[in-house]
Amino acid sequence: MTPPAPDGTADRDSAPDVEREIAIEQAHLDRVLVELAKAADRAGLVAVDGMSRGRTDRTGDVRDEEMSGLFERDALVFNAARRQASLSTQHEGLVFGRLDLDHGSTMDLADREVRYIGRLGVRDDEYEPLVVDWRAPAASAFYRATPVDPHGVIRRRVLRSREDVVVGVEDDLMVPEAPADLVVVGDGALLAALTRSRGGQMRDIVATIQQHQDEAIRAEARGVTEITGGPGTGKTVVALHRAAYLLYSDRRRFEVGGILVIGPSAAYTAYIERVLPSLGEDSVTLRALGDVVDAIDTSRLDPPAVAAVKGSLRMRQLLARVAGAAVPGSPASFRAFVGGHAVHLDAHELERVRRGVLRGQRRNQATKAAREALAQAAWNAVRSGERDEFMSAFEDSLAVDDFMAAWWPQIDPREALLWLADTDLAYSLARGVLDLDEAAAVAGSMREALELGTWTVADVALVDDLAQRLGVVEEVEEEREFLEIEELDGVEELGGRARVPGSDVGYSTMPRAPRERLLRGSIGRVAEFAHVLVDEAQDLSPMQWRMIARRGGRASWTVVGDAAQASWPDAAEAARARDEAFGKAPRRSFHMGTNYRNAREIFDYARDVILPLVPDADIPTAVRETGVQPIEATFELGIGIDGVRDTVREAAGAAVETLLDDVDGSIAIITPARHADRVAGLEGFADGRVRVLDPLSTKGLEWDATVVVDPDAIVEESPGGVRVLYVVLTRAAL
Repeated sequence: MTPPAPDGTADRDSAPDVEREIAIEQAHLDRVLVELAKAADRAGLVAVDGMSRGRTDRTGDVRDEEMSGLFERDALVFNAARRQASLSTQHEGLVFGRLDLDHGSTMDLADREVRYIGRLGVRDDEYEPLVVDWRAPAASAFYRATPVDPHGVIRRRVLRSREDVVVGVEDDLMVPEAPADLVVVGDGALLAALTRSRGGQMRDIVATIQQHQDEAIRAEARGVTEITGGPGTGKTVVALHRAAYLLYSDRRRFEVGGILVIGPSAAYTAYIERVLPSLGEDSVTLRALGDVVDAIDTSRLDPPAVAAVKGSLRMRQLLARVAGAAVPGSPASFRAFVGGHAVHLDAHELERVRRGVLRGQRRNQATKAAREALAQAAWNAVRSGERDEFMSAFEDSLAVDDFMAAWWPQIDPREALLWLADTDLAYSLARGVLDLDEAAAVAGSMREALELGTWTVADVALVDDLAQRLGVVEEVEEEREFLEIEELDGVEELGGRARVPGSDVGYSTMPRAPRERLLRGSIGRVAEFAHVLVDEAQDLSPMQWRMIARRGGRASWTVVGDAAQASWPDAAEAARARDEAFGKAPRRSFHMGTNYRNAREIFDYARDVILPLVPDADIPTAVRETGVQPIEATFELGIGIDGVRDTVREAAGAAVETLLDDVDGSIAIITPARHADRVAGLEGFADGRVRVLDPLSTKGLEWDATVVVDPDAIVEESPGGVRVLYVVLTRAAL
């Protein structure tokens, strides 16, 4: 893999040398693209061949052969389509690195090897490598070489491309003096990459990974790998590259078992969704905390005080009581005529039966057991005639069918959570677990969900907990012919859709459309994964840790976080839930101490905000200076001729106009809720370069510049207070 050598290096960084080096790298990239096109054509031929499989004109006893052919066809077509998709991934960065290695002691040209590094491995017709996949062992020297330990590397080069065109190169020299025939360009690849403008998606660091980051990426798969560090240290991108590396290094395990990536918000997952495919992987499941559970997708947040209650481990006991409670509006007694006998079971007896059935069984899977226990209780009340005849009549009774439909329906966990909308019921079930104010807050949040037709992010973990306690909702057999109502007494409304006890607002009078939105779709069994990656782990509530743990019971973990950026107030309680999730799995930790994102002027400003209130904050070292200090501006709401003058919008707009002249890339306006409507009109301004976000949605993200609206209000509104402001102040790069 040796390209044409340069003629000489009189002026190592002169324009002719740079142009010549770019031309050399362009020639190699062109060659790679030719081979890539050949590979795509071959994949297309495989797909065509696959479609021809499974076709047969035979019938009868060859059915198994036909099905086998169809299976073979589907497998071929699927794999061929997947290969075509990977080959057609954006070409920008397809080849991003080059190593010049010395395998001898004299650095003669004959002893050298040129090795190109890229997103995918590519070989020529002779099966010679043109590009080494960045995850392969042969590529590790690209990340691990240093002047102290060069790993045989003389020069490490980073190629910068736009689509299929090489636009620049940056070199790092790993030896005290380069050979005379070797051109060295630029001031170093890392700092050059860090000054590039941010676009609309997260910028991966695969070309500029440093040695300590590479060690975390390639760490052993089993157990728990914790990646810590302050803002801008590359924790998130290191973790994502680790996911891609795990898939490469043990594809059978992690592709079959799956990798789950949990991020703090929908904005985060949208921002990073193209990073993994660009690294050569697309078999990763991305979830925000608001859509971990099937059939729920939300980004709405509770007020901090309510979120703190819902996220606490105390909710486990409350939800256990909800799962075991009588269905609101269900019959208080059982009266029926069975097998010639009048049967009456009062509320006390029904309660005894229900508690007995639920001891050790999930409610939705205990319908048969509940009917059998009810039959036994009915027989105990009658004790007349032949038992077998009575039991047979009980089993065939339409009155019993209708009673069971109302008394023991299949319960959707979302429906059960909504029971808490009734304040009296919430008070009753929460007694000894929550105080009255906390119970009222939970009830109020459920009523708000019914009014708006949307869950909150904190609700998702509660639904998941109830789903595990209640079991999967089973399909109910089609109802038999309706029995005359006289045979039942005590059933207010058949089917379990009666009013909420103690409430003057019945389900039937609540807005149907919002309630239907809350319950649309279905919640199935929890899927477990082979590896779980959690970003911004310091923000997870204990109940959220339990939710994620259900998906990683046998998984290995990668966990990314920084305590100083936490928005969850009770770190000790969250740590207990986290430790329970990890179990006895071995742990290893990697600390990132260099801030590559923020200019020093920006980070010093943020550091001075956080240290007085969080003196033990993990403060990284910023490596860049721009000479530009952050600007503070003030605004006041004033009355103008035409009414209220929107000075917030004016101040934010003026700041954006200034920044658009100063930076080439993206700008974020980060605003507390109280000002969101005033600045919302700036979203998408300047051809999409401007985004408007709430503080919590900025976690894990970065922009060239930011406008932070009303920092005091951000502290006041946000869970975590000044810690969230610290996050906001460290989102800007330049």
